[in-house]
Amino acid sequence: MTDAVDSVASLLAVLDLRDAGARTTEDIFTGVSQAMPFGRVYGGQVLAQSIVAASRTLPPERTVHSMHGYFLRPGDPADGITFSVDRIHDGRSFSTRRTQAYQAGVPIFSMIASFQDDDPGLEHAEPMPDDIPLPEDLPEFDPQGLHPLSRRMFSERPADVLHVPSPLYTSVEGPHVPRQAVWMRTRRPLPDDPAVHRAALAYLSDLTIQETILRAHGVAWSTPGLKVASLDHAMWWHRPGRVDDWLLYVQESPNARGGRGLSTGRIYTRDGLLVASVAQEIMVRVPRD
Repeated sequence: MTDAVDSVASLLAVLDLRDAGARTTEDIFTGVSQAMPFGRVYGGQVLAQSIVAASRTLPPERTVHSMHGYFLRPGDPADGITFSVDRIHDGRSFSTRRTQAYQAGVPIFSMIASFQDDDPGLEHAEPMPDDIPLPEDLPEFDPQGLHPLSRRMFSERPADVLHVPSPLYTSVEGPHVPRQAVWMRTRRPLPDDPAVHRAALAYLSDLTIQETILRAHGVAWSTPGLKVASLDHAMWWHRPGRVDDWLLYVQESPNARGGRGLSTGRIYTRDGLLVASVAQEIMVRVPRD
């Protein structure tokens, strides 16, 4: 699978930020983007890169546990991205960082993230649903019926994604309800570094969470004139998890109104451990008939 190997290598390359060596009142890093057939930087990429940049200013034992970010402008994948990290606060157990991603001198993404040393404490978690088919029991999606640009994006994606009940690329099968589940994993193993897996999980968290809103209204991605854009993204890391093993992403949308929709999600290991929680609001505009 040459395409799969190259796509995962591309993911690792964009997560490997370079220290610019410049110092003002902030730490400066630079990065590149994956080539995107539709000419816009994938939001999950700049989100993951911003987390990597903030993490570079902290010792490895102080890890990200939450982030809140806003997508401000569409990015150009042909241009590099500059990340500035403001060291807002360092406490005994927690640290706070603000990361801004810039292109052409203007911010395209702004994030505040919190980091914590591993501490003991109370523990509970919402259990994983027990009625979801296993990934081995789901059919692989054949992209041959997609538009050539969509087919290219599908084939160059670094992750395998299996929908329950079915994907929304060309049609919405089954009931039009504001919920779905997705099995996902990278297409080949990643390095053992937990920081890489945390950043890659952020990357994957933006792939399908918008679809609960579309599914609720029977709107497929191929709908002519459909416009979807992520507005903001929040994420909480609860437990370690490997993104090169199957993860179950359980998603639902509690609300849509005024050209915006809210989606939430929970990410579980195959064994049922709750790894992360996600929330995202999107702009969605469906053409009138």
